[in-house]
Amino acid sequence: MILQSKSLEKLRLLINEETQYRSGPQLVQFFNEIGFRDTYGQGFPSRASYTDDRLARINGQPELDKCIKALFSPVNFIGRIGDLDGFIKDFNQYLAFDKWKIIRNREEISFVRLEQVEFDESSPATSEDEFLRKEFQEVSVESIGLDGTITEIIKLRINEIEKCLSADAPLSVIFLAGSTLEGVLLGVALKHPREFNQSKSSPKDKDGKVRQYPDWTLSSFIDVAYEVGLLAEDVRKYSHTLRNFRNYIHPYQQMGSKFNPDKHTAKISWQVLKAALFQLSKNEINSV
Repeated sequence: MILQSKSLEKLRLLINEETQYRSGPQLVQFFNEIGFRDTYGQGFPSRASYTDDRLARINGQPELDKCIKALFSPVNFIGRIGDLDGFIKDFNQYLAFDKWKIIRNREEISFVRLEQVEFDESSPATSEDEFLRKEFQEVSVESIGLDGTITEIIKLRINEIEKCLSADAPLSVIFLAGSTLEGVLLGVALKHPREFNQSKSSPKDKDGKVRQYPDWTLSSFIDVAYEVGLLAEDVRKYSHTLRNFRNYIHPYQQMGSKFNPDKHTAKISWQVLKAALFQLSKNEINSV
């Protein structure tokens, strides 16, 4: 399978952050599992450059098939098969121009050669513009039912986010929105430990034990909140976008990825937080 540059670019995004955020060491492990013998250490390039280079090396080789099958392996999406099918559907829009298509049949991932370019004209998931146009009622943070002290801190952060939006400080908005969302989800998890710990998406150690909450990532909190019914699909999707933005709190990572947030990025981050707060205050948790 030989992919065009647009397909390779999309594949890099799927590997590096869209299916899950992979750090430098995790990317090395991912590519080593399909045949590379890399090590992570001083002088490691940016995550984007590293993945682009490895994909260019295996483009047209059997290892590219292995890479895609490893990326979309259903075992990595336990409790999130709907997400997996969404990622495959999205990537197939790019592969169509290479005259290839990915098919998932239960736990098997396979490839079909197309005779001509095929377009998927079904209704797409909520677009970014549609999500930004949604109106959410002003939420009383108290209605989420968190501890009184943390509730006051959350309210202060929301006030500061609004000031940063007015002051055109997008990085500040992103970091405040991401950390506030993580704090709120931690508070909700502390209210519902049984449901969060028994979720299929809860992060576990090698021995299968659920990790303590301080060891959970924002990604885990988002996925579990979605699984137990507290967040809807669109908010789950764009919460991961906010999570990816927040990773650029490290200046060298921002430099390597050439990420320059603007007002639009800040608006997405603020909208994600508002939507999450609204749904957390309205949705009832599902028993697991």
